Amino acid sequence: MASSDRIVAEARGWIGTPYRHQASLKGVGCDCLGLVRGVWRGLLGPEPETAPPYSASWAESAAGGTDPMAEAARRHLVAMPCPDAGYEPAAGDILLFAFRSHLPAKHCALASGAGTMIHAHDGAAVTEVALTRWWRRHLAHVFRFPDA
Repeated sequence: MASSDRIVAEARGWIGTPYRHQASLKGVGCDCLGLVRGVWRGLLGPEPETAPPYSASWAESAAGGTDPMAEAARRHLVAMPCPDAGYEPAAGDILLFAFRSHLPAKHCALASGAGTMIHAHDGAAVTEVALTRWWRRHLAHVFRFPDA
């Protein structure tokens, strides 16, 4: 079982890992999805599916009416209440962000505590930061690892 304490501890173990698009190797390189994939492997074992190639750009859109990252998350994670329903992310939750409300999610992070998250972004290493108003405005979906 993946408790919130174990999830956060596993994610914190990635802090300092350099950003590398589409990578997922602790201490060597990862992007935001690679961080979540690595935490999955550290807690649950092999990944349930292979991530397809994807662009590093938040501006990339998907086919009309689709949200590939959220759709993959729904296949393997437990959906939590919609962020605009007033749900407050809990430690261990997986957060998906969209640059605009009509665009698909293009960034993800792990909630690490009250108002904080761990994520990887271009030009920086994996870090723990405040879940600021900017991030909250762009929060599109919240999920949990199975059995968390």
